[in-house]
Amino acid sequence: MNGSPWSGKANVYYIPVGNATNLFVGDAVQSTGTADETGKYPGVEQADLNESIRGVIIGFGDNPNVMVHPDTPNRSYCPDSTEMYCWVVDDPFVIFEVQEDSDGGALAVTAVGTTVDLVLTAGSTTTGKSGMKLDSSDTGTDDQHCRLLRVVDREDNALGTNCKWEVLISLHELLATADV
Repeated sequence: MNGSPWSGKANVYYIPVGNATNLFVGDAVQSTGTADETGKYPGVEQADLNESIRGVIIGFGDNPNVMVHPDTPNRSYCPDSTEMYCWVVDDPFVIFEVQEDSDGGALAVTAVGTTVDLVLTAGSTTTGKSGMKLDSSDTGTDDQHCRLLRVVDREDNALGTNCKWEVLISLHELLATADV
């Protein structure tokens, strides 16, 4: 967002054994307020509605010291109740691509610049990909997860059902002015 090329930088975070939800690549996460036993890796869990987001998961690993490149993780997802580590893109100025759910209708061109929440649905244990989507039926309040920047400019994408959007996390923990 600030004009710099994105370097692919992500940080390692800890998923505690008490995590009650499967986590997938592409899931938005929030801080747990704790860390692993070393204190070096802050804890995260799946983001809740109307709560600030720490970032988006791009990979998993069993040990923070041997985390592999996010494109070739040693785990495709984190099962619930499993202690693990994950790569999280936590830069508040990274633009993400997210598909809308088109539930109740698709987002219109007039939605550009408004905010929208994420629909927190389960991902795929087969592919390891997130099921989170933009909630196309509820836009416009300031306490929502994402700001719609524009429709992704690709030949295979257009306004309408399952449109993919470029978004900025608008409720980001690193930009929050209130307690998270």
